[in-house]
Amino acid sequence: MSITTREELDALRHVGRIVRRALEAMRAEVRPGVTTAALDAAGARVLAAHGARSAPRLVYGFPGVNCISVNDEIVHGVGSSRVLREGDLVKLDVTAEKDGFMADAAITVVAGRAPARARALVACAERALRRGLAAARAGRRAREVGAAVERVVEAAGFSVVRALQGHGIGRTIHEEPSIPNWDDPEARAVLTPGLVVTVEPIVSAGSGDAVGLPDGWTVRTRDGSLAAHAEHTVVITRGAPLLLTAA
Repeated sequence: MSITTREELDALRHVGRIVRRALEAMRAEVRPGVTTAALDAAGARVLAAHGARSAPRLVYGFPGVNCISVNDEIVHGVGSSRVLREGDLVKLDVTAEKDGFMADAAITVVAGRAPARARALVACAERALRRGLAAARAGRRAREVGAAVERVVEAAGFSVVRALQGHGIGRTIHEEPSIPNWDDPEARAVLTPGLVVTVEPIVSAGSGDAVGLPDGWTVRTRDGSLAAHAEHTVVITRGAPLLLTAA
């Protein structure tokens, strides 16, 4: 969506703050011995306390509240009795709806200690997010955001997961335009002031190829390599974008 009124901006800021609070509540629970269902419940409590709803459940019938993906799982993992182990990479992805508006953000958190390469992968996703955000300005094309992300990822020796990308958001989860994480020549959409989008580098330590699991939701790396995900919902301006899901 494109924001046209102050009321719309205020509503998006509100749901963005709820998303951030849910992510921080979940982050605080990540440690060896905790189940992914417990992480989902921590986020669900925050949404409920603020009168927000799980947007994936609302729009797509997702069986959980929040998406929780571990190690080679890239996105859309469903909370379960799975117990986190030392060094697991946990992707926490919250998309919430409040009063008809939606916001989406993700972080990757290490359970306990992780090998240096795993930590480097997480740092790469976060760094790529910052570069992508810096490129997300009015007048630029979506592919320029992707090019900025891709340069960071390739320089670190990792791969972009091309099957997944950022997107417009606001009144529903996935709106136009798509925001790739690579220099996609097809991504010609011009970013305009007030446009609400997600910028979300999704990075693999392997080839970057993805495959869906039999549960119909979870997407993992085809080669079993680790994956990391970092994401904000932002409003495009002529300068730096306005972060709706920042702390």
